[in-house]
Amino acid sequence: MALNIDLSGQVTLVTGSSRGIGREVAQRLAAAGSHVIVNARTDTPQLHELASAIAAEHGVRCAAIAADVSDIAQVNALLQQTFKLFRRLDTLVNNAGILRDGLIGMIRQDDVVATLGVNTIGTLNCIQVGARLLERSGGGSIINVSSIIGVRGNAGQLVSAASKGAVVATTFAAAKDLAPKKIRVNAIAPGYIETDMIQAIPDPIHQQRLASIAMGRIGT
Repeated sequence: MALNIDLSGQVTLVTGSSRGIGREVAQRLAAAGSHVIVNARTDTPQLHELASAIAAEHGVRCAAIAADVSDIAQVNALLQQTFKLFRRLDTLVNNAGILRDGLIGMIRQDDVVATLGVNTIGTLNCIQVGARLLERSGGGSIINVSSIIGVRGNAGQLVSAASKGAVVATTFAAAKDLAPKKIRVNAIAPGYIETDMIQAIPDPIHQQRLASIAMGRIGT
């Protein structure tokens, strides 16, 4: 299904776009005519192959730039490289995220730090640095990928809920801050979606979450 919008000539950065939701977002935006930067934490041949495939399929420019969004120095380098290659940025999609479940009292501190680092601090880092380039380009759009967990919570997902709930609050604050600069800020909160990320979820938990969905099927 093609997007019924024309983004010809625009430039979009999608963090965490080597797979899953981010990959599909990059594909759909390219199909609508946007040049795209795909991103992952590590620089792999697969990331560059994805960029080449998107460019060839949709006739747009597509660059692959590795960066860990939880590291502000790497985010600065990511946006500097974006400007060097494209001289502008019209849309920033903050999609990079990790999922590490755990019951209260059994959550490892390393998982707390890693989850908040990528999901929350990573989003803050990209907004802070990306907003400067968006403003320089005359305005644009920031889209933060939260989660239904961040809105309603879920058993066994305390840290994920905290990290993604913070993304929702961040979105409200950033929208008010950046509106005078002609930058819109919105969030989407996907439900239980079929991606590589959920493959590690034990089957009993998977079945429990599937049973909670009224349509009886996972999202795609």
